[in-house]
Amino acid sequence: MTDSLLDMAAGRPCPQRSGRLPRQLSEISAAWLTQLLQPRYPGIEVLALTALEVRNGHTTKLRARLELNEVGQRAGIPAHVCLKSNWSEGFESGDICELEARLYHLARGWTDAPLPTTFFTDWDADGGGRGVVMMEDLGLAAGQFGHSTDHLGLDGVAQGLESLATVHAATWNSPQLQEQRWLPVSMANPVDSDGLLRMYNYIKVNLRKPEYQQLLPKWMYESPELFSHAFDELAAFELEQTSPCCLIHGDSHQGNSFLRSDGQRIWLDWQLARRGRPWRDVAYFMLGALTVEERRAEALRLLRVYREKLISLGAEGVLGQDAAWEQVRRWPVWGMQTWMSNMDDWGQAGLPMVERFFAAAEDFDTVRLLTHGRKPRRTPILGQGARPLTQAYQHLLES
Repeated sequence: MTDSLLDMAAGRPCPQRSGRLPRQLSEISAAWLTQLLQPRYPGIEVLALTALEVRNGHTTKLRARLELNEVGQRAGIPAHVCLKSNWSEGFESGDICELEARLYHLARGWTDAPLPTTFFTDWDADGGGRGVVMMEDLGLAAGQFGHSTDHLGLDGVAQGLESLATVHAATWNSPQLQEQRWLPVSMANPVDSDGLLRMYNYIKVNLRKPEYQQLLPKWMYESPELFSHAFDELAAFELEQTSPCCLIHGDSHQGNSFLRSDGQRIWLDWQLARRGRPWRDVAYFMLGALTVEERRAEALRLLRVYREKLISLGAEGVLGQDAAWEQVRRWPVWGMQTWMSNMDDWGQAGLPMVERFFAAAEDFDTVRLLTHGRKPRRTPILGQGARPLTQAYQHLLES
């Protein structure tokens, strides 16, 4: 077992730290960061911390300039870093900050993994979900952040799939991965399995927009319960699989990536990291990144590119091409629910992605494939018990 995995088993990477990680941005200071870093870097001092940019959402990204003493400089910590946690003044993000911190800590020994460089991770492990990551400031790095509207082209999608294969190969069929009890199982936790029901109020906002009404199939309005049925069957299908597991990103659209100037695509925002099968990541990235025409012409070839890369990295027991394609045919439903519940002012444009996933589901006969001959596993009232709309969107359903 690696040192990283032994640390994970201990519960916290720095058990000598006292108190809890801060919840308010006002608590972030040079003195606090010094105290946080000293168990990992004895003698380090942060002489000054200057906030350059704060971006709040489900998490907080604080871009900062640091003045470090000689110990910090020798440790290789740069003057510009990004601190990521939840300091968003009251927005409850559940456990995603702790999960992401644990993930980056787990991955610190994966020298070839396409991930941002991290310098420190910590979490409370007390049920509060607090975690913090100090990573490179990609805002100053050579390259560009991905976006849902990027046109990657066939070569760009192929390179992205090979990057995902590198991530998946790092923990392919790993017994140690099975021991990480903090890591949710794909489609076996409420964030996944109840995702459609939890976010249905946001889906209803998009259902009322004329541009969505022109695009979506009639059954989304006439028989929306079919969406819930298909989503439940996707979850059940995933949990029935017995092929090898690995670490998956869980939210692998191009907007959660950064393309370095040397052509390497690295993966960010590991808040939905899971233990599961790779086809969720593969389908979500590939179907969202390809135009409908590109996907119809080249998806099978690109799936082969992914499989060959994964096998070349030593993965054994990888599904054959036909069996892998049968997996991909079912996963459009995940993208359908994710992008139907997206609000564009969260930073990504949803309509092009909705078009691509619904078109894939139509071409793959996905909904019938999942639901034909099966009784619904439950009969929820769509919207009942869903996450309430924030005030910014409530008027869109009331008008």
